[in-house]
Order: sequence, then structure tokens, then C-alpha cells
Amino acid sequence: MRNIINLSLLASMIRLATPLILAALGGLYSERSGVINIALEGIMLAGAFTAAAVTVFTHNPWIGMLTAMIAGLLVAGIHAVASIQFRANQVVVGTAINILFIGVPALVSGALFESTGSTPQLPREQTLPDWNIPGIDRIPVLSQLLSGHKPIVYIALLAVPITYYVLFRTRFGLRLRAVGENPEAADTAGVSVAGMRYAGVLLSGVLAGLGGAYLSIGQNSLFTRNMTAGRGFIALAALIFGKWHPVGAFLACLLFGLADAVAIRMQGVVNIPVQFIQIIPYVLTLVVLAGFIGRAIPPRAIGEPYVKETR
Repeated sequence: MRNIINLSLLASMIRLATPLILAALGGLYSERSGVINIALEGIMLAGAFTAAAVTVFTHNPWIGMLTAMIAGLLVAGIHAVASIQFRANQVVVGTAINILFIGVPALVSGALFESTGSTPQLPREQTLPDWNIPGIDRIPVLSQLLSGHKPIVYIALLAVPITYYVLFRTRFGLRLRAVGENPEAADTAGVSVAGMRYAGVLLSGVLAGLGGAYLSIGQNSLFTRNMTAGRGFIALAALIFGKWHPVGAFLACLLFGLADAVAIRMQGVVNIPVQFIQIIPYVLTLVVLAGFIGRAIPPRAIGEPYVKETR
């Protein structure tokens, strides 16, 4: 049991929760504006593939990271145009994007690298570096917990208070929440409902794309087919479990990260088939949704296209 539960387990929890935190916060911006973003999985796949492919050609993971955010922005733009401009069913659009980006990375990878299963393995110096935090790296317990992570881990941790501040302390956040709760009233007050919803969806693309980049050039050193393994959906579950609040979503992501870390450490240690151990995070997702979704109250106008002429 000591091999499973120790201080390094918490460090693993933070690392494994990082892509979930970024995707969940991205989904938060979108859904607070009233647009369901079930496309987080597809956006993360687009970001993960773009980051790995661009890094292969440029040998620079920072460029790969930035292009992953741009890729996420573009994919989210498709979702935004279809959902906001053309008022398509948001769940159907999100599902279509997820299905599309199961196949697109394999197709492009086959054309670029003659392999539909993965991109070429990146050398360690071409992946994102580990950052030691000055001061903290000298404190025994904190250094093991908070120092030595990839830069995207710190971006994810900083994104939580920033998102809280933006949503609840700025005019932008007030308007974003207003169009998600009562778009008619926000429109009457002179707020551009479409503009705020575009902003929310595009922000979700940037953050989810960054979460995908962490998987391919931070946590791993290549893109493999369907490497997100349902993390976009788990992030969505964390968002609902967290009741559409940045702190709640963050804590839910840590819970899923902890389950993932425990599942990894149990493999080969306990006498349980690996297949059963690997499904622990997904079972936890089902249990959480079954137990808490009834208590979560979403933004009132979520999923409802806004038609100005119907006022």
C-alpha cells in the first residue's frame, strides 16, 4: 500500500489532472455563455496532434504548444459558427466534431509521416521542459509536490484563479454569464449575445487545445491515435460535477486525476486484472454523474440558440 499512497501520488494527481483542468475551464467559458461544448474531446485531439506534428518539423515544443492553441481555436470556431450563426443543434455539432477528429489526425499523419497510428517519437530535448520553482524547490515536501512539472501544469493551476476573477470580477465575465442565463435581458441592456458566445466558445478551444498539447509534447513525446482516451468527456463531467464553477471544476478534476494516478500505480502491485484497474477513472465518472448530476443547476439558457427577432 505504501507503494501506492505516498507524496508522489499527489504530484502524479496534479500532472494527470492538468489536461482535464484546462478542458474543463474551457468548457466553463463556453457553457457559461450558453453554448454546450461537447466537442472538447475532438478539440483536445486536434491540439495534441498539431503540437506533436509541428514540433516534429520545427524541433521547438513552444511553437508546437502555440499552434495547438491555434488549432483548438479554429476547431472551436467551427463549433461556434455552426451553433451560434446557423443555430444548429449544439450537441449534434459537438458530436460531429468529436467523430471528425478521431479520423482527421490519422489521415494527416498518414500523409505526413506514413503512419496513421502515431507521429514520430520526439527526443526528450524537443518536448516541454520540467520547471523547478525557485525557493519551492528547496522545501522538502512542497518541492516534490509543486516543483519539477511541465510549464502547462503551472498554466493550468494559474488558470483557475484567473478564470474565477474573469467570470466573477470583470465586466466581461458578468456579460458572459448574463447571456448564458438570460440572453433577452442581456440583449436589451446592449450586450452582444452572439459576440459573447463566440468569445466563450473560442476561449474553450484555446484552453482545450492547450490541454491536448500537454498530452503529446508534455506528458508524452508523440501523438498516438485517440490518445485523449475520453478526457474531454471526463472534463465535461468534472464541469457538471463542479456546478459550472471554476473552483468546483478544479476540485473535480483533481479527483479524477487522483483516480487515474491510483489506477496506474495499482497495475502490477495488486492482484487485479489490469483491464479492471484501467476502468477505475471511467467508473468514477459514471458514479459521480449518477450521484450528483441531479443537484447541478446549469446556466438557464444553455443549449438554446438566441434569435433576436423573436423578442
